[in-house]
Amino acid sequence: MRQFNYTIKEPIGIHARPAGLLSKAVKALDSTVTIEKAGFEPVLANRLMALMGLGVKCGDTVTLTLSGGDEEGNLRTLERFFEEHL
Repeated sequence: MRQFNYTIKEPIGIHARPAGLLSKAVKALDSTVTIEKAGFEPVLANRLMALMGLGVKCGDTVTLTLSGGDEEGNLRTLERFFEEHL
């Protein structure tokens, strides 16, 4: 299991378009990915409505947890994705 924290820089947070991009990116990985925001239960990152239900705004810190598959490679992929899109 691998984890990383990320503080959202996207002005609109994880809303429709960024959530859709994240969900699509996660579905391409061979790891199970959950995302968690303080005060909320972790949700599967490949579930669009669950992502949007977290209400992640700019400045919020989220924790992603990867398990199974190529965790290290998938972690680097998601870190790049977050830097580029969120």
